[in-house]
Amino acid sequence: MADTNDVKAFVEPYLIGGASDELNQNLAAMAESFAVTDDKIRDIIKEFHRSMHAGLAKDDPEVLPMIPTFVNRRPTGKETGRFLALDLGGTNLRACQVELRGDTTYDLVQQKFTITQEAKESRLWDFIAECVGIFLEEHDLRPPEGRRTIPCGFTFSFPIFQTGIASGNLSMWNKGFTVPNSVGRDVVNLTQSAFQRHHVPVEIVAVVNDTVGTLMTSAYSFPDTQMGIIFGTGTNAAYWEDLARVGKWAGGPGGEMVVNLEWGAFDNATRVLPYTMHDNKLNRKSSNPGLQVYEKMISGLFLGEVARNAILALVDQRLLFAGRSSVILNKSYTFDTAYMSEIVADESPDLDAVRTVLEATLELPPTTLVDRQAVRNVCTMIGARGVRLSAAAMSAVLLNRPELLAASVSVGIDGSMYQFYPNFERDLYCVSRVFLGADFVDNRLKLHLAKDGSGVGAAIVAMTVEQERVAAAAAAAA
Repeated sequence: MADTNDVKAFVEPYLIGGASDELNQNLAAMAESFAVTDDKIRDIIKEFHRSMHAGLAKDDPEVLPMIPTFVNRRPTGKETGRFLALDLGGTNLRACQVELRGDTTYDLVQQKFTITQEAKESRLWDFIAECVGIFLEEHDLRPPEGRRTIPCGFTFSFPIFQTGIASGNLSMWNKGFTVPNSVGRDVVNLTQSAFQRHHVPVEIVAVVNDTVGTLMTSAYSFPDTQMGIIFGTGTNAAYWEDLARVGKWAGGPGGEMVVNLEWGAFDNATRVLPYTMHDNKLNRKSSNPGLQVYEKMISGLFLGEVARNAILALVDQRLLFAGRSSVILNKSYTFDTAYMSEIVADESPDLDAVRTVLEATLELPPTTLVDRQAVRNVCTMIGARGVRLSAAAMSAVLLNRPELLAASVSVGIDGSMYQFYPNFERDLYCVSRVFLGADFVDNRLKLHLAKDGSGVGAAIVAMTVEQERVAAAAAAAA
């Protein structure tokens, strides 16, 4: 969709020839509610900057957290060595052995464990220890000579307030996790205690957010990386900030540090975000109502549910499927965002892929072409809003350090939305061009897929910690 301030441009593509006037009127109203004009993005960027600056000055639950990460050394791409890393995401736990080859490349051996519902609800820490024990045994990994434990970097993809490079208190659960007796406690201590219970010889020497890991992985291959972003099950970003601008930092001299925005919490009060009744329904019924509002509007865990709510609103008015639904579609979170990707990508005359999702997967009764066109249009408008809001946040962070925009800037990105949602990267470039300038976007901005970046990045940070430990030991011995 072209960048525009004319709401009609966000409405007219979704009207269906041959559909009833009532259906088209409802599609028009829905498209207008999901529209994000250029002026709206400018308002969002302005509010983003206000919230960023306030969060850098002091901790305040009403603004972006802007968490100092204690990561203050940029990789050069010349680092070497083997390091263990864990990556806890919303769906999987990955255990990795990363070998940095010293030429901006690396080798990765990893094992993926699907996080069980039981782990998400009660026994996460023991689950992690059990999986790590399996990985060590299957790959015959032992502590290095002179150590009783294997040093490890831990990517923890949930909001924490870090108190050191290897310590951080969980501020809240998201992504469907509800493990009790965890919020407010140090996630490294909780994990380390489980390692001890299960006799796993691993020591976590660094804990990082997945966006920090993504940033560091991209920076190992592209030293001009200024930002790491996750556009996946959840969403967040981290970037290099001048410590002189971090008023709440009291940890020492100046320089740079990676700051974790936790931008999923942006505008929880919905002052500027284009919030609809379908978002409100999702938010109200979620495990954390009123929180992570921005994340719920753009991330893979939630987009399909927003679309399901919007589709059912049309069904309830008997404008889709002759007013009929299915047992599957009536259940929350059954309309996966992956279905949206398939539907939006379908350009066949009869929308055969859309038919397959609706009739075979969701078990709806036979659909008409107008039904399928309407569903595709609903998914497209919601996906387009998600991309435009994603570009707004990325642009806001880059504009926050305008002195960097005169040179080349790389942004490392990981996550299923970036990888698999149709034309996501192309549209990020397109929307950002309006706010960052065509010259910068076309000639100096490079978006890179940092695949598996959160795990590799944790290993890179663990490496820097070990280097500092060795250097400190050598200095003490001298």
